[in-house]
Amino acid sequence: MPMEKSRETVKVEICKILNKIGALQFGAFKLTSGKISPYYIDLRIVPSFPDAFQKVCSFYVKFINEEIGVKNFERIAGIPVAGIPFASLIAYNLKKPFLYVRKGVRLHGRQRRIEGIIAPGNRVLVIDDLITTGLSLKEAAKAITAEGGVTTGAVVLLDREEGGREKLEESGIKLHALLKMSEIADKLYEIGAIDEAQLKTILKQIKK
Repeated sequence: MPMEKSRETVKVEICKILNKIGALQFGAFKLTSGKISPYYIDLRIVPSFPDAFQKVCSFYVKFINEEIGVKNFERIAGIPVAGIPFASLIAYNLKKPFLYVRKGVRLHGRQRRIEGIIAPGNRVLVIDDLITTGLSLKEAAKAITAEGGVTTGAVVLLDREEGGREKLEESGIKLHALLKMSEIADKLYEIGAIDEAQLKTILKQIKK
């Protein structure tokens, strides 16, 4: 029970941070996946607020310790671009070797998609800011497999609940999300940060 209560506290805290830094916007936005969304949650701005960044990364670290366990993976990989700053700080705090996945293959040097040291059989935990369709995470897992690594799971701060979790799990990768978009929407509505029309806009997008 205390752990449940503590998770609830963390969720409220994250929502307050996102509200304070203005991470949630409404309008018509084209997402990385190509999908059009009536809202956008910009987690790329979190590292521009050192206190918020440190706090969010500490929540990730606590979540990974409790939900996955540090003995269950050897390395941490950041997903380009938004996942990389989070992953580097998380890896540092967990004392795990850090890797990052490039968006494309380098045409010079070692011509690899993974930067950092990875040995065959290494279990890799991938970190991103959020998941929509799961495509970026699936592509990253393929790149890790190509280098001989094994993707043991993926951790995101936010699941937008638009099919990404299911697509990822079809590929055999378990998704661990600190927050679901529906939870964020409910909490922001509770604290008066969004109105009823905005709450409905988000929930409608989730149901699509």
